[in-house]
Amino acid sequence: MISWIKSFFALFFPQCCVVCENPLFDGEEMLCIKCNMDMPRTNYHRIRGNPAERLFWGRIPIERATSFFFYSKGSDFRNILYSLKYRGNKELGESMGRFMARELLDCGFFEGIDVVIPVPLHPDKLAKRGYNQSEWIARGVSAITGVRVDTTSVIRKKNTETQTRKSTFERWENVDGIFELLNSELFTGKHILIYCCPVKISGPKN
Repeated sequence: MISWIKSFFALFFPQCCVVCENPLFDGEEMLCIKCNMDMPRTNYHRIRGNPAERLFWGRIPIERATSFFFYSKGSDFRNILYSLKYRGNKELGESMGRFMARELLDCGFFEGIDVVIPVPLHPDKLAKRGYNQSEWIARGVSAITGVRVDTTSVIRKKNTETQTRKSTFERWENVDGIFELLNSELFTGKHILIYCCPVKISGPKN
């Protein structure tokens, strides 16, 4: 009965792929199969010393870093970022978190991780947007890995300017000293996965 009701409503209010905007078929979630297969994945999780890791070299000690897919100006896949960050589609974040976690599992990316901490928004920005997109992606990762999500131990003390259109150096300068870790003793010896907001990582040039 439930399946029949869903099919009935889908005739009038079809769920559509966030990339190509074509109606989704049964079993598809947020993305159609074609767009999911065509997504320009970085596969950085399989590469030691990848560009995502190099962003942190000389700044903070890390073990691994990755990014899910490349951003290309004019590409339809930019709709994923826009829908998540600016169009209120928080459920998309959880779906993308699950998609990503499933692909990272087989390379041991999550081995030994004790907790996932999504980078928090400032309370003013959180009140305006209504949700933290990083938290929703972290929920999806947790659903696949079983690693708990901690949303209370890191706070954002300062409301900064948007990172959009800033250079790498300006991005680091913009977030310098704006976070605070509470009860730091609880994290001694812990392996922590930090999930930050989706950012635009351009693909390799041809």
